[in-house]
Amino acid sequence: MAIKIENKGEQRFALGKENLRLLMIGFLIIIIGFILMIGGGSSNPAVFNKEIFNFQRVTLAPIVVMVGFVFEIYAIMKKPESGK
Repeated sequence: MAIKIENKGEQRFALGKENLRLLMIGFLIIIIGFILMIGGGSSNPAVFNKEIFNFQRVTLAPIVVMVGFVFEIYAIMKKPESGK
C-alpha cells in the first residue's frame, strides 16, 4: 500500500513578512544596546577611568539589550494574521 503525497508547489516560510520586520526591529534594538556599552576606556593603562561604570554602560545598555531579546521572542512567537 503506497501513500501518495501531493505537493501543490506552495512553499511558505515559517515566519511571515510582519514577523521578519519585527525581527529586524528587535535586532536593531540589540545593536543599539551594544553601542550604548561602547566607551569608557582609558588611553593610558595606568590611569583608571570612572566613566566605565556610569549609568549608561552598567544599567541602561543591558536593559536595552534584554528588551531587544524579549522583542525577538515576541516577533518569533507572534502568529501571522490569517485574514488573507
